[in-house]
Amino acid sequence: MSTASPDLSELTDPDLIQQMHDDLYDGLAETVVAAVTELLRRGWTPYDTLTRGLVSGMEIVGIDFRDGILFVPEVLKAAKAMTAGMALLRPLLAETGAPQIGTMVIGTVKGDIHDIGKNLVAMMMEGAGFKVINLGINNDADKFIAAVREHRPEILGMSALLTTTMPYMQVVIRALKDQGLREQVVVLVGGASLNAAFAEEIEADAYCRDAATAVETAKQWIAIRRGQHS
Repeated sequence: MSTASPDLSELTDPDLIQQMHDDLYDGLAETVVAAVTELLRRGWTPYDTLTRGLVSGMEIVGIDFRDGILFVPEVLKAAKAMTAGMALLRPLLAETGAPQIGTMVIGTVKGDIHDIGKNLVAMMMEGAGFKVINLGINNDADKFIAAVREHRPEILGMSALLTTTMPYMQVVIRALKDQGLREQVVVLVGGASLNAAFAEEIEADAYCRDAATAVETAKQWIAIRRGQHS
């Protein structure tokens, strides 16, 4: 690929999409926004621009991240570029009532202030078509419960990096049970110190080792819940 930026208006639709995917991959926010603008100018719907442009581009990033070709700094750059494109589309999607896959509440648990991995999951989930409520860091059970009550998400994501904060995930799950909310949400957990055995032990629904896995897992659970076994 040449270093000179092509004139987007001269590209065919397929080439423009390819250019958007390349620019997303390289984390070039300005050119991603320009490509989104050009697709809309051509009469593309906000939803098609999102799904065929941004989401399918981030899927490539997610696969290469999962396979160890890309690393966290590069994926964060790509996610920020996607977020820049999303900022243009979000109000248009709201106007057109475009379908959302589902809603996710996500946060780092009490005592833990690590948020790079959690933010990456939030960005990629949003890129995949989820509405995401990001609670930030150091969330106690009451904050998670309040967010589940307010936003009625299908998915609740909890993150912990430290072995000392991992057990707090179980506190949240017990609180969900006590409040009669556990059956309403799919609980996904992740973080460097976690594994599938721990997730099973605390009665989470699934452990997600990285952001790409989180997106895939969330989509699978939504499909199961809606009876579309795919």
